[in-house]
Amino acid sequence: MTAIKDSVALVTGGQRGIGKAFVEELLARGARKVYATARAPHAVDDPRVEPVPLDVTDADSVTGLAERARDVDLVINNAGVLHPAPLLTGELAQVLATFDTNVYGPLRVARAFAPILAGNGGGALVNIHSILSWMAGSGAYGASKAAFWSLTNSLRLELAAQHTQVVGVHLGFADTDMVADVTAEKIAPAEVARTVLDGVENGENEVLVDEATRTVKAVLSGPVENLVLPSLRS
Repeated sequence: MTAIKDSVALVTGGQRGIGKAFVEELLARGARKVYATARAPHAVDDPRVEPVPLDVTDADSVTGLAERARDVDLVINNAGVLHPAPLLTGELAQVLATFDTNVYGPLRVARAFAPILAGNGGGALVNIHSILSWMAGSGAYGASKAAFWSLTNSLRLELAAQHTQVVGVHLGFADTDMVADVTAEKIAPAEVARTVLDGVENGENEVLVDEATRTVKAVLSGPVENLVLPSLRS
């Protein structure tokens, strides 16, 4: 398990939505310092928060951040994009961009910060997936989150020797700008942050934030035809 109090954390996509909620909850639990990334970060009033630029699709940007933030012992891979276009008829460029941000992006971050976490005692890597990791109907986004889930499970094994806690997080729709047009029930970002950090401090390897996600996880052993978004069922 990883203690939040006095930790130094990195939150990708940390200046809006769920990422911003993570920054606030980390500070509330006594984190000493939080790097909050954005492609174009803005200044903040709290001296414990250091806004830093990061483009997870740019290897040099990730490497530069790792060189700057060598005191980190908790990494939250939160940055992502949502392009729900169909896999067969949507723009292939959007499919590739989705995977570059949602899969290869967090992998770049994990590779850059793994030795830093090891040098600081192990720490924790938290990867934010989705209920759509397990459900059909959201095109490249769901496919990318499924790949990210698999990546996380492998990283957990590869990082075990250096005592890094790897936490995979699944949740339904959170109330953020990214899904403002979605009419489904949504979870408050603050609730997401509290639930996930409880899991980190309790030593959990997987956090299922809401009841809908727990229900879908429970039926994974059933027919694949059941793993479809309700709005797409015939």
